Amino acid sequence: MSASHGTKAVVAAFLANSGIAVTKFIAWFFSGSASMLAEAIHSVADAGNQLLLLLLGGRLAKKQATPDHPFGYGRERYVWAFIVALVLFSVGGLFSISEGIAKIQEPHELEIIWLPLVVLSIAIVLESFSFRTAIKEANQVRGNAGWWAFIRKSKSPELPVILLEDLAALVGLVLAFIAVGLTALTGNPLFDAIGTLCIGVLLIAVAAILAVEMKSLLIGEGATREDSTRIAAVLNANKGVESVIHMKTLYLGPDELMVAAKVAFPPHADIHHIATTINELESQLRNEVPHARVIYIEPDLYLEQPEIAPSTDHIVIQSGN
Repeated sequence: MSASHGTKAVVAAFLANSGIAVTKFIAWFFSGSASMLAEAIHSVADAGNQLLLLLLGGRLAKKQATPDHPFGYGRERYVWAFIVALVLFSVGGLFSISEGIAKIQEPHELEIIWLPLVVLSIAIVLESFSFRTAIKEANQVRGNAGWWAFIRKSKSPELPVILLEDLAALVGLVLAFIAVGLTALTGNPLFDAIGTLCIGVLLIAVAAILAVEMKSLLIGEGATREDSTRIAAVLNANKGVESVIHMKTLYLGPDELMVAAKVAFPPHADIHHIATTINELESQLRNEVPHARVIYIEPDLYLEQPEIAPSTDHIVIQSGN
């Protein structure tokens, strides 16, 4: 995924959430609506999250490799995306639930009740534009993948995070509008408190999904099945190679894949043949899978081994030429 697509969505979401947060706080101040306060804190958390993704995650990931971090800092984007999930959980979700419980215990009559309804209506429109931008940017990179598959399989964290945040924001705004509307119709502030609780549960659910996905990326994910197949095909297609004994892949960052392969050469191959073939393979791999930027190919001889149970720590691919 191109980082520019994620950046556009992040900027759009930040601008939308910053403006929306100010109007929500004003509406809360004059109306006393707990749902409006929960939504205001939600917008502040979202705006802060976008700064974390853009200014910290994106910038730190561009640092040059060092002796202590020889593969660079690409995973910084995963770290800050995980922190975004924590912020959404604590600042957004837990605060909303706490505020909802407090309002159930001590109900508060709403004042100037039309104001939060107007602000929420405007916020729904603005948030819809931000969500539309995220969808448009995601459509340029997700290909034929479904939305859930895109969120689950994407190696770049920005767009999945923004998509889920914007979706949660829209649903939260609708919940707040319903809660305040019911309070206005019935005069019962309990609906406002229940709406606040629902917003909190929604934010915690989204935070949990993000945390699980970012945890997987932080631990380290390999290439997709499609990319693994293409890599294996390139290695096996070279006439200077007898077979691929095994290979491993690992994403060092959203746009940087490491490929390590043990390749069997003919027993009579000399060092010049081996070196030339390895250079050819590296060039072919980068042409076929452009984000395969770190490539290690180990020459070896293929020796028949007794059959053993399949192992999950490597891929065995054999193909005689």
